Amino acid sequence: MPLSPSSPLGLLQPQQEASSMDQDGVVSKPVAVIACVAMAVLYVLILYAPTVLLRFPPPSSFNSFMIRRFICAVVSSSISLFLTALILPVQTKELRHIFAVFGIRVDHIWQAVVLPLCLTSLMYAGSLFLKCLLLLASWRQHTSSQGDLSFESCKRAFLRFYNWLSALLSNVSTWRNYIVAPLTEELVFRACMVPLLLCGGFKAYSVILLCPIFFSLAHLNHFMEIYTKHNYRIMEALMVIGLQLGYTVIFGSYASFLYIRTGNLIAPIVAHIYCNFMGLPVLYSKRSGIVSITFIMGFLGFLWLLFPMTGPDLYNDRIDNCSCWQGYCTWIERITMSQM
Repeated sequence: MPLSPSSPLGLLQPQQEASSMDQDGVVSKPVAVIACVAMAVLYVLILYAPTVLLRFPPPSSFNSFMIRRFICAVVSSSISLFLTALILPVQTKELRHIFAVFGIRVDHIWQAVVLPLCLTSLMYAGSLFLKCLLLLASWRQHTSSQGDLSFESCKRAFLRFYNWLSALLSNVSTWRNYIVAPLTEELVFRACMVPLLLCGGFKAYSVILLCPIFFSLAHLNHFMEIYTKHNYRIMEALMVIGLQLGYTVIFGSYASFLYIRTGNLIAPIVAHIYCNFMGLPVLYSKRSGIVSITFIMGFLGFLWLLFPMTGPDLYNDRIDNCSCWQGYCTWIERITMSQM
């Protein structure tokens, strides 16, 4: 079956619905959606498997609890990758090509890191400007109390930074927010779900809207935790969880857009880590009205550069002679030539 040149990933597009998979190996829409729902549910349920299903004793500490969850997240993402590889119409058994289907690549690595990071930073122009103001105020206060800049003051500042960094790296929450969560969530909700939905015949814009829905559903398990923190006040908990879900939908759409445009999983991972570090963008500050102006300028710059900085030709070598960055078309060509 010929490839559809309109497909941004070059995946096989269905000509008609099939019960599960047709003769050409195209995934049907129901199978793609059911698989995505199952992976989202699995990602959450497996976090509770050690205590609910395996009957392990409760962890003795918060660190032990988080490490157990890290293992569960890695297991669930590995299962999702394996099942997705079985469902997708991959026409090769070469491991490096299968990895490329999931956007796991080493080529164009600096583009996949630097360009999405710069683009995402524009959304945080107000936050970065405010941080610079606070840093400048802190520096002025320090110099006024400690006198002029000297070797000893620089040494103390370096030691404070070193202690802060050491405490940060030794904190298990840091590993959750900046390592485990971005890696496992992007593997499941981008690397697995995006190719599945595109193979199911969904258009790129539909996938950009669908993936965040599955992504937000996986965060509903935080409801009881938030409900407890707000003294069992249902309305306050619903408002917090609603804000959280809204943010995950917006970010999920952006991450899916990055993945579809670049074809490299590093791009949404970098954006995920950066957004987790920065939190919600600062829109306004009483300290300076320029913060709002900076945010607006950054947002306009983000919209202006969104497509140019995510152009597929910046992240791939095969755009001119291959209609898909995964290389499905070249695989099929090889199979056809070998059968002649």
